[in-house]
Amino acid sequence: MTRDGTFSRRTEVVIREMILDGTIPPGERLNEVALASALGISRGPLREAIQRLAGEGLLTMISHRGAFVRTFEAREIDELYDMRCAYEMYAARLICQRADDEQLAGLESFVADTGLAMDDTNGRYPPDRDFHRRLLALAGNATLERAALDTQDQISLARSMSAKAPTRAKAALGEHEAIVAALRSRDADTAVLLVQEHLEHARRGALAALGFTDDPRKGNETP
Repeated sequence: MTRDGTFSRRTEVVIREMILDGTIPPGERLNEVALASALGISRGPLREAIQRLAGEGLLTMISHRGAFVRTFEAREIDELYDMRCAYEMYAARLICQRADDEQLAGLESFVADTGLAMDDTNGRYPPDRDFHRRLLALAGNATLERAALDTQDQISLARSMSAKAPTRAKAALGEHEAIVAALRSRDADTAVLLVQEHLEHARRGALAALGFTDDPRKGNETP
């Protein structure tokens, strides 16, 4: 990889995190001059990074205006959860077939540790995506993992549109524990069902937190 290519990849990582943590909020235009100066790079690698992030669905390119952090309608969020369900339900089935006992024990320990962390953070659950990233990594399918993580990042961005985060800490922990137990038992059908139920709860929570009260599948959106 060329020097500019390395800078571009590093810049992509930094800007992705700035988008996902709300430093650059949804709807905001990326100021290339300011970003290049702040990151200490030239405009070329920056534009390459922006193009890749647009390809991931995190940015919207508008002719003669530049790149904007993407905003979402209710139907788009709903469709992203459809995709996430498909990816992660299949991943659960692959994990039952491919992951070894040591890997599953590691996932179980992670969930146990995050439960203990809730006691030290006033009941706040660590980022839900950490569990799902670990889950996807155990499926042994790099292409599936990349596609699922791109979808997950878009959902994280959509949820950042609201300061009101879904508060399902204890429920999410219990659902993660149940998923891991099914995986440890190699019960693929139960694991798939539990993943589906978990993500359906997350879907409803995300839409409610963003103020979408109507069912987007009926074509009505009320932010």
